[in-house]
Amino acid sequence: MLDNMPRGTICIEDIEIGMIRSLRKQVTDRDIEMFAEVSTDRNPVHLDDAYAQDTIFEGRIAHGMLTAGLISAVIGEQLPGHGTVYLGQTLKFMAPVRPGDMVLAEVEVLEIDHRKRRVQLDTRCLVDGKVVLKGEATVLAPSAKFD
Repeated sequence: MLDNMPRGTICIEDIEIGMIRSLRKQVTDRDIEMFAEVSTDRNPVHLDDAYAQDTIFEGRIAHGMLTAGLISAVIGEQLPGHGTVYLGQTLKFMAPVRPGDMVLAEVEVLEIDHRKRRVQLDTRCLVDGKVVLKGEATVLAPSAKFD
């Protein structure tokens, strides 16, 4: 690894199929409010208890993309980490995330193309062991070698 490679970054040369990295985060009312502010998505299903109670969710839920952002955090901070370039991401929302839920975001290496520095990742978020979001990401991983 190069001396200037950020700590915690895993270079393409060191990535192995089956590697997993994760983070846990409790989704708070403040998280939902800040996401609404930044994204400008103020759908009342996220912000208004009375409105959300009368929806199919029977209560407020976090934005799906807020949950997906936790996957981005794992990729950008851990696997591969700093210097990673996101090339693509598929997402399938399986169940809602509610204020107070503890979300486990996991990323697992599925395929590696060393020549192109591309890594295919299985991505998922779970609440109480139940998958609430799943998909795959393709990233360009940093390299310890000079191009």
